[in-house]
Amino acid sequence: MAPKERVPSILTHPAVPLALGVAYGQRYVSRRLLLAGVGASILPDIDSLGLSLGVPYGDTLGHRGLSHSILFALLLAVAAASLFRTLRASRSAAFAVVLVSCASHGLLDALTNGGLGVAFLSPFSNHRYFLPWRPIAVSPLDVDLFFSAWGLRVLRSEALSVWLPFALLGGLGFLIRREPRANPQGGANGRQPCGSERERMSAAAASRRSP
Repeated sequence: MAPKERVPSILTHPAVPLALGVAYGQRYVSRRLLLAGVGASILPDIDSLGLSLGVPYGDTLGHRGLSHSILFALLLAVAAASLFRTLRASRSAAFAVVLVSCASHGLLDALTNGGLGVAFLSPFSNHRYFLPWRPIAVSPLDVDLFFSAWGLRVLRSEALSVWLPFALLGGLGFLIRREPRANPQGGANGRQPCGSERERMSAAAASRRSP
């Protein structure tokens, strides 16, 4: 296959970390962690540089090779977890968000209708995999071709197959997170009373008990 075709466009891979950010909010996914997730969702395509350096498409270091593997996503997530303070998030959040964001890149590529498959098990195996259902139109690598009828078909395909479902998932997570929950010991939002809140509640209870 000519290297004019490749993946879901670079505009679409960030749909996954953005959905996580909407679903979980800044309490779990800080702005810095969200940016790290967006970067992790795009980073695997750094192997596209190898095409201009003569690295064969199907090589371990070729496109959709090692940088698209599960191992690469795990190593990147471990690095993010070690920087959890810089990312202003918990260690587990940094690991999970970066892992899901990076690993989702290969999964989305495996849903495309063109190119080679994804070497999920690299470097242990360079076998390329596609998923059985492949609804995403493969994106052109050439910028001129991207702003053509081909590029418009790609954007339409990605809007329906990627952006719409992840927008729905992110919105659903947001609604669940924002839904008030009754708590007999707290307020309507389910959080425990603290500080001056607890003092006001105690004072109100005392005044009701007094004759």
